[in-house]
Amino acid sequence: MHGVKRVGQSKEALGAKKQREQAKIKDYLALTDDLLSRKKDKDWSKEAFDLTTRLLQVNPEFYTIWNYRRSIMLNGLFPPSSPEEINSLLASELSMTTAALKAHPKVYWIWNHRQWCLENVPEGPGQDGADFHGWRKANWDRELYVVEKMLDADARNFLAWNYRRYVLASMPIQRPKVSELTYTTRKIETNFSNFSAWHQRSKVYTSLWDSGSLDPIKCQEEEFELVRNAMYTDPNDQSVWMYHRWLVGSGKLYITVGALRQLNSTAL
Repeated sequence: MHGVKRVGQSKEALGAKKQREQAKIKDYLALTDDLLSRKKDKDWSKEAFDLTTRLLQVNPEFYTIWNYRRSIMLNGLFPPSSPEEINSLLASELSMTTAALKAHPKVYWIWNHRQWCLENVPEGPGQDGADFHGWRKANWDRELYVVEKMLDADARNFLAWNYRRYVLASMPIQRPKVSELTYTTRKIETNFSNFSAWHQRSKVYTSLWDSGSLDPIKCQEEEFELVRNAMYTDPNDQSVWMYHRWLVGSGKLYITVGALRQLNSTAL
């Protein structure tokens, strides 16, 4: 606080702090050496799995340990387990990495591990795949909710946006693509400077136009109106101008010359 004199730590306190830090470094290096040795020896035990949890909590960017963790699951934990147990284990992994993402939202390897977990959810429940999409749908639906919460916390997290595109494309039961336009509209209206939301919107429209699901003429008229509103709010915002450039140069420009002139006059 301003105006409050700082009280320096004593030599003893500084020495104790240094010792604690050195002890943490020593423990980290010892744990790293232990796990790399176990990996080399193909140790697929539950003990090794739990040790990877400890290390990844300290260093979530240690991709070699993430790879080892998945190898333990594939070679040690999955084989003796029932599909229900495998689904439960993967659900625990997703919960663990959700907590990790809250602390480290831009660590790629956490997102990557979640992707692997989702892709390994077994079919079921039910006998003979009676409910083929049951577990998968539940996990993928929950994943979309998680990524939306992450984007609520940081609307410009490009890793989260990329992951959202992956989730939407991979869900066992696809959502209507038009629903993503509603989502991006909400994000853009909250913050016109959200480049990632504009970019996502361009991808959705390209797909819908290519498939013939939406009328390009009507869509572009509405999009130019959205762009006009954004330009009124902040005429110098680069995100809006980049989206405008995409609209004009997308190769599917059906908008009238008069509407273009109106848009340009708005920007001046």
